[in-house]
Amino acid sequence: MMAAGRAAELGARVLLIEKNESLGNKLLITGGGRCNVTNAEFDTHILLSKFKDGGKFLFSSFSEWNVKETLEFFNGRGMDTKVEKENRVFPVSNSAQSVWDVLVNYIQKNNVTVISKAPVSGFVIKDEKVVGVKVKKEIFYANKFILATGGTSRPETGSTGDGYKWLREIGHTVTEPEPSLVPIAVKDEWVKRVAGVSLSDVKITITQNNEKQNTKKGKVLFTHVGLSGPTILNMSKDIGELLKYGDVNILIDILPTYDHAKLNLALQQTFKENDKKKFKNSLSKLVPSSLVPIVVELSGIDSDSNCNSITREQRIQLISLLKNIPFTVDKLLGTDKAIISSGGVSLDEVDFKTMSSRLHPNLYLIGDILNIDRPSGGYSLQLCWTTGFVAGNSASK
Repeated sequence: MMAAGRAAELGARVLLIEKNESLGNKLLITGGGRCNVTNAEFDTHILLSKFKDGGKFLFSSFSEWNVKETLEFFNGRGMDTKVEKENRVFPVSNSAQSVWDVLVNYIQKNNVTVISKAPVSGFVIKDEKVVGVKVKKEIFYANKFILATGGTSRPETGSTGDGYKWLREIGHTVTEPEPSLVPIAVKDEWVKRVAGVSLSDVKITITQNNEKQNTKKGKVLFTHVGLSGPTILNMSKDIGELLKYGDVNILIDILPTYDHAKLNLALQQTFKENDKKKFKNSLSKLVPSSLVPIVVELSGIDSDSNCNSITREQRIQLISLLKNIPFTVDKLLGTDKAIISSGGVSLDEVDFKTMSSRLHPNLYLIGDILNIDRPSGGYSLQLCWTTGFVAGNSASK
């Protein structure tokens, strides 16, 4: 929609061919339906460092359209935004529908023609040039083509990797996509009892063979099968790699602002103030109430014992638990649950000043079709806005 709107704004006649019945199915579910529009990091060097190896390819594209332009685009069309933790930008409405409305109005205002329920089956090539696309039994001819089919994550929205197949057929190198930014399934059955509970500002550590592999602070969400939330999603690719070599454990410190000594004093004070109370009823000031029954169970301390009977050894054991609640990773969930997929067309085969294919210069490749890793936090949509705008600009000429 960004690419089509921009090309039409500059005077091109634009046809947008949509596989689904309506536009933007995946957009409407991003950010849990709230839509994390971008990340409010205005230093391009810092922003692009989040894209890992792909960042070095993006400087020319982002010099043309960056976070500032994205916010001006949406704010200037009546969609107010707000910045939340980790610089995540959301519509003030808390609804992805607001983003969808802006984009649909943009293409309508600029007279983009949209045909829906029109699955493309491939390109038509003549003399090494793309001349058309096959849609059912028809061929649509054009001078320029922009491919924005996305990757393979959330296939129910239409992202089934079609674009990768077409690109391979016309000579492009495509890395096989894998789920990326994906929730984790764990073997610990008790997580089902706290499904839907989220904890902010916890410390998450990944270990293998009792050796620390990675540590981050952030938010975790308990699901019916395991763990999700922005920080878990951003660690998922590393977890997937480690699983190839053996068992992986996750340790969650739910009280990272307390060191062991401070937590020891806090527990001593808690047990002193509640000396006649049962252990199971004493932790609500320190531990989120939804997790208290789990902590009591995992601690090994009799839930009905009075606080004044808890031994030093039991208290030390409880401290260790609160600082390292353990989970055994079962697996990464599949593509159907992934926020994005990794993989895509080789970046060496794209001219990032225009987003055109180096093999077929009248074909432009944007968004998830590119082999660019990025974290959760608005970076994926910013990649879409930037590459879409640049491609629309270039293709209109």
